[in-house]
Amino acid sequence: MLSSLLPEGKNILADLDIYIVLAYIVGIFILAQVVSRRKTNEEVSSKGYFLAGNQLPWWAIGASLIAANISAEQIIGMSGSGFRIGLAIASYEWMAAITLIIVGKYFLPVFIQNGVMTMPGFLQQRFGPSVKYLMAIFWLVLYVFVNLTSILWLGATAISGVTGIEPIYAIIAIGVFALAYQINGGLKAVALTDIVQVALLILGGLIIVFISFSKIGGEAGVMGGLQTLHTKFPEHFDMILSKDSPHYMDLPGIAVLVGGLWIMNISYWGFNQYIIQRALAAKSIGEAQKGIAFAAYLKLLMPVIVVFPGLAALILAPDIPKADHAYPAMMQLLPNGLLGLVFAALVAAIVASLASKINSISTIFTLDVVAPLRKDIPDAKLVTIGRIASVVAVVVAMAVAQPLLGKTDQAFQFIQEFTGFFTPGIVVIFALGMFWKRCSTAGAFVAVAASVILSTAAKYVLPDVPFMDRVGWVFGASLALCVLVSLIVPNKKPVSTLTLEGVNFKTSTAFNILGVGVILILTALYVTLW
Repeated sequence: MLSSLLPEGKNILADLDIYIVLAYIVGIFILAQVVSRRKTNEEVSSKGYFLAGNQLPWWAIGASLIAANISAEQIIGMSGSGFRIGLAIASYEWMAAITLIIVGKYFLPVFIQNGVMTMPGFLQQRFGPSVKYLMAIFWLVLYVFVNLTSILWLGATAISGVTGIEPIYAIIAIGVFALAYQINGGLKAVALTDIVQVALLILGGLIIVFISFSKIGGEAGVMGGLQTLHTKFPEHFDMILSKDSPHYMDLPGIAVLVGGLWIMNISYWGFNQYIIQRALAAKSIGEAQKGIAFAAYLKLLMPVIVVFPGLAALILAPDIPKADHAYPAMMQLLPNGLLGLVFAALVAAIVASLASKINSISTIFTLDVVAPLRKDIPDAKLVTIGRIASVVAVVVAMAVAQPLLGKTDQAFQFIQEFTGFFTPGIVVIFALGMFWKRCSTAGAFVAVAASVILSTAAKYVLPDVPFMDRVGWVFGASLALCVLVSLIVPNKKPVSTLTLEGVNFKTSTAFNILGVGVILILTALYVTLW
């Protein structure tokens, strides 16, 4: 029996579940190779490998945005937060929906009209090579030592909790598989298979919610379960936490609507390579905007997938030792077959997100670091360099994942804290870089430096101030310093090749209707659950 090959006493998968998982692994690998096939006599190109030849349709863009975003840290971590804090944690998902609409309408046209392929590339166009190299190195370090390691470690621990496999072997397995299935086709292989990954993720999440809430509701079914939870734990359904809430430091009241969460969301969804790269690979600006609108509606659904299982655990598994055990505990309620399907969905989320980061690492390293230094390199060789960079990044991340994160219970917070030091400065230099011509290279450097220095100081000088509020304050200070320095130290000669001429911010009627729909849905949700 297949299940006998896994460690005794820890594995909860039956043979049927293992067959389903294996079918997913084989199927997604074959699909990735099929969609990566090139036409006869078609040569490999850097644009084809890193930007899918600018041929991605809207449905692939929208699905791939979500697949890149949702991984083990979201599924396990946000379910745990749902158990500990409640539905308020859904603000991270719901506010992202309206952020995506803003990105699609105001930022994406600037990027596409100016032929931007990478976020460091944008900084090159606007501020010159110095700012570009600074941020390229930052993003490479972030993606390898923070993002890749956290996905590998949290994904491995989730897999280990279900199968009993030692985490180090799970790290190797998911790292090698994520590398192998996308290394041939690049972004095209990732994006065109992500529709399957996201469909599986949503299906798996809905199965857990349906079974767990039905178990709570009894004859009243899913809605009865929701009502029971609301009656027994009304505080877990407050979206805006008061100052006397024990979780105010995590979600500081009204700040989730008007404070630092906006800065974090705009940085993540607007200026993050492994996110925005999908939209930059669209067939057209209209196709990219449709894809972003599709992703916005998927984000509205995500709390049901990643937060509701944690709410269900309040009744079905109230004695779990750690909040992050909520999702695995709900998985154990599933019958054979469905358990395999949900476990495959968890693996899909891990692999899809990991593959997205790998591809973006290779893109930034190749196009922003190597290509400008060696302009005579043939285009096809750039693809080879990108593939080598992918392998090196994964090997390094696999080597350091357990030593770096193995002794921490707060891997998700580790990510937020590290990126949060840079987030305010990133938003400042991109926003002013787009819409204020007088923003200088010196001002950009000061904004980034101020972001790191002030964030570090605020963390230790103001430890009782919520992290989200600190992000907002540091953003305001970095913005003011950037403006001041830009006025005092302007560029001695023009360095910007960025232009807003010909950029059309007018969006289609369909996009406008979808955007208004997001606003109305969010308004209804917050008014109802305030």
